[in-house]
Amino acid sequence: MKVRSLIMAVAAATVGLSGVVASTAAQAQAKEQFFPVLPYRTGAYAPNGVPWANGYADYLKLINARDGGINGVKITFEECDTGYATDRGVECYERLKGKAQGAIFQPLSTGITFALTEKAPGDKNSLITGGYGRSESSDGTVFKWNFPLMGTYWSGADIIMQHITKLENGNLKGKKIALVYHDSPYGKEPIPLLQERAKMQGYDLTLLPVPHPGVEQKATWLQIRQKRPDYVLLWGWGVMNSAALKEAVATGYPRNKMYGVWWSAAEPDVKDVGDAAKGYSGLVVTGEGGKVIADIKKLVHGKNQGTGPIEEVGQTLYNRGMVSAALAVEGVRRAQERYGKGKVMNGDQIRWGLENLDVNAAQLKKLGLDTVMRPISTTCLDHEGSRSARIHTWDGKKWNLTTDWIEADESIIKPLVKQFADKYAAEKKLTRRSAADCQS
Repeated sequence: MKVRSLIMAVAAATVGLSGVVASTAAQAQAKEQFFPVLPYRTGAYAPNGVPWANGYADYLKLINARDGGINGVKITFEECDTGYATDRGVECYERLKGKAQGAIFQPLSTGITFALTEKAPGDKNSLITGGYGRSESSDGTVFKWNFPLMGTYWSGADIIMQHITKLENGNLKGKKIALVYHDSPYGKEPIPLLQERAKMQGYDLTLLPVPHPGVEQKATWLQIRQKRPDYVLLWGWGVMNSAALKEAVATGYPRNKMYGVWWSAAEPDVKDVGDAAKGYSGLVVTGEGGKVIADIKKLVHGKNQGTGPIEEVGQTLYNRGMVSAALAVEGVRRAQERYGKGKVMNGDQIRWGLENLDVNAAQLKKLGLDTVMRPISTTCLDHEGSRSARIHTWDGKKWNLTTDWIEADESIIKPLVKQFADKYAAEKKLTRRSAADCQS
């Protein structure tokens, strides 16, 4: 009888202990904010996708190592390689979406963004499409879950055209502009803005699509040789960019008349061309150096936790990935300010945080990001938050900033946004959000 009582007591204690363990595990789980990551470290675009992915991962690691997480909530993340393929991107989304009660997805592809725009709302997952995606999704009254933070392709195209207009003393009438673009949703995005400006400014616009992956461009550059445009805009990605520069060299087109979007003006795009690419310019939305870079080198790479080579820390695409992660983190931090610091945020709460971002200069300095990114704030009406960039130019060995910050012209962009957002809403039978919904 005593033996039986002892066994029962041990069993009861074991059940109690397992309950404590389960409770402890649940508490530990409750203190983790999950960040799904959809990079591409493989495929034709890997040379450009990898540094972005490394910067993204290193920043999440830094927040844990330096700050102990987001107000004490540790960050966990998992990558699923999309290879820049839309079908694989959707598969990765489906694979990772169940690991949290709502999360931030960054597709890093306009094609994947198009596919997920209709899926994400039902799952209560926000999409940050920083510098890509649907340009009209800056209208938060139609696109409640999309956040093209820090600039759309319409903003980017407008900034380049402002710069070219200034070079031409304010007059582009009769000038020839050629757009060499990746024949995909990404490459086609700037076309409406460029066409609108062409009507306003009187320049001739030639559209030259390049099929995936962009290696074969001889026919494209034969047309450029024949048409002799005054400027060439490059909307490429991965190997397409270096291929375009090499063809420009071969056909004798001056590189100082070529301007790339922010995805066409980084180190991988010019390193194989070297001195021959001298004079080529493009957009950049991040800065260099600063405390955050030093912190990552010390607290992440210095502890052998770096995601890639330390030599790329601080480079253009690495910084872009790092800032993309920072935007996601600050969206969660902003949500915590309303719904509870030290708590894990769900999908609705995170969406509210992204829609009410207020990352000012003081906050950027505190995070060590003040030399790398500009302040950004969002509203229900404006999911873009900021729309400025600078031009940097390749000198044969490195990139040098050649302009100050240029703000996109909203007087041109806003009517386009409304036109295309209205069209999307009509096609999908959506009603614009009410003032009450904007407060929710």
